[in-house]
Amino acid sequence: MRGERTLSVRLNDLLCARGRFYMPEDKEITPVVREWVTKAENDLKNAAHTLRMGEGCPADTVCFHAQQCVEKYLKAYLVLEGTDFPKTHDVERVWNLLPEGARPKLSLEDQRRLTAYATFMRYPGDYEPVSLTEARRAVRIARRVRTAIRKLLPKESLRRRSK
Repeated sequence: MRGERTLSVRLNDLLCARGRFYMPEDKEITPVVREWVTKAENDLKNAAHTLRMGEGCPADTVCFHAQQCVEKYLKAYLVLEGTDFPKTHDVERVWNLLPEGARPKLSLEDQRRLTAYATFMRYPGDYEPVSLTEARRAVRIARRVRTAIRKLLPKESLRRRSK
């Protein structure tokens, strides 16, 4: 979309004069990818933990975190590749930015459903409530995308930072 700003990975460090962002130097990429991976992992942990509540769990929240996991893993790979991406929750749009050989198996229906979890389903509206079965499916999709993308990322970006 016109006027949409490109998403940065470290706003203060990477901001250029014209409001666009550049990708970090090679030595700076691994920590930035690691940050995206950490955020994605936290979303998956949130989804999986909440799902354990069973019938009483907020299934829409589980689906939101599953979507966030997928989105952040896709963006982690784009950072690794040096590909700019827009600030968006549109999984289809982000998925299409990946090189064909790096795209995890994700049907167009799944891409659009995940996007819905992060956009209009987060708010009150006239739509069917998310079922526990659907929430479980969303977590399975997130785990599948996680596995596929992690195989493409350097091992250093998967390790937690030492403190």
